[in-house]
Amino acid sequence: MLQTARSYFLTAAMFSLAINLLYLAGPLYMLQVYDRVISSASEVTLVMLTIALLLAFMALAGLDAVRARVLTRASIRLDQNIAARVMTAIIDRSATSGGARSQLLRDFDTFRQFITGMGIHAIFDLPWAPIYIGVIFVLHPALGAFALGCSVLLVLMARLNEWIVKPPLTESGEAASRNYSFTEMSLRNTEVVRAMGMTDGLLKRWARDRNRMLERQVTASDRAATMQSLIKFLRLSMQSLILGLGAYLVIERLATVGAMFAASILLGRALQPVEQIVGSWRNLVSARSAFLRVRELLSANPPRQTSLSLPRPDGRLAVEALTFVPPLTNKPILRGIAFGIESGEVLGIIGPSGAGKSTLARHLVGVLTPSAGAVRIDGSDVSVWARTSLGHHLGYLPQDIELFADSVAANISRFQDGEDHQVIQAAQMAGVHEMILRLPNGYDTQVGEGGAILSGGFRQRIGLARAVYGDPSLIVLDEPSSNLDAEGDAALTDCILQLKKRGTTVV
Repeated sequence: MLQTARSYFLTAAMFSLAINLLYLAGPLYMLQVYDRVISSASEVTLVMLTIALLLAFMALAGLDAVRARVLTRASIRLDQNIAARVMTAIIDRSATSGGARSQLLRDFDTFRQFITGMGIHAIFDLPWAPIYIGVIFVLHPALGAFALGCSVLLVLMARLNEWIVKPPLTESGEAASRNYSFTEMSLRNTEVVRAMGMTDGLLKRWARDRNRMLERQVTASDRAATMQSLIKFLRLSMQSLILGLGAYLVIERLATVGAMFAASILLGRALQPVEQIVGSWRNLVSARSAFLRVRELLSANPPRQTSLSLPRPDGRLAVEALTFVPPLTNKPILRGIAFGIESGEVLGIIGPSGAGKSTLARHLVGVLTPSAGAVRIDGSDVSVWARTSLGHHLGYLPQDIELFADSVAANISRFQDGEDHQVIQAAQMAGVHEMILRLPNGYDTQVGEGGAILSGGFRQRIGLARAVYGDPSLIVLDEPSSNLDAEGDAALTDCILQLKKRGTTVV
């Protein structure tokens, strides 16, 4: 996933090297001032060193700003190259496993936003900490050994911080994900909740996960705050102790005063990234967990191979020994289903609830992949068809109608660029044209999320218009009359007869 923005990250790493080299200007300035300027009383040298220091800091500030911009561009590049893949993978995964998947898109945004935050700067700075330790060794081996020991101790403390903070943070994230999913599900069923007085019971269920989330967040925050304070204490103590060690070396005439102060500044700079990482540990863990979930999603749903774009099918449908076993179960919903119909025929499938009719319908349009057997259109397995190309030749009316928060016309046209007369023709075939004209803005009326402003029967007929839009070769209707009145039933029957006359296969 990160390969798409690799050049940006490499550029940011090179800028980080330059930035950390420029940070040496401060300690070197102090070293020269104490060891040369004061002893020689040279004002010219002091002025030149000060100008050089200011120029170095100006370059440092400029490079730091450029690095931040590069990382922002990396975030944008990730969004441009990966967001569509993530959304496609979420759609494919939702088709097979169901449930609310918007958390996965939030995960992608969490990781992308982390790239633009300050926490990642510490990660880029951390690999260059050995530069400062090396310079301290140059000043005096004893100072360098002390600095190295301090660095190792602080890194171990950071690992301890991960060990004690990660578990509650992970549990908090899982509880938050469950809470968000339950919230989305509750909001989709507000009518049922209000009508049957389920609010109190639902709130108790909702609060259980939320309280668990808050409880683990508090635990993680308390532990992180304790570790952050401890690490801050250690860093400040180490910076002071290295001054004491340096003072001893000065007394023994083994080091200079400038080296003593420079070592303290260099040690502080070497330890700063570790302290910053610990300070932003919650964001780091959240970003890492989000990254791993998104990577798992993309690995489980690789990009579709470019399929052969076959010509428009005639609509001959053949189901061959179709068997489907849902994930995480070993009991098949469909077993050995086989039938075939010719182009222009109409087939009705009846059966009791739970018999697998909807599952079969989803296989016919390629939403689900059979565990065994095949579904063929004009002799070709639906998996051979390019998904977008095949979708243009299919019409599908699911059992649960969900309209998109856009205009009536956009919903009917499947968000494709087409002629207005095609939208009107589809609406007329579904018998909903006159109903649409009575809306406040006709075909431009915004239907709201899920078609909230429309009745169930109205949504059903717009869904039917969407299914017949574009003159598809095969149309699959799942419980098409479930929300229709007598007039709607008559319109549905007339629509099916028209489709049959046009040579469209209907199931």
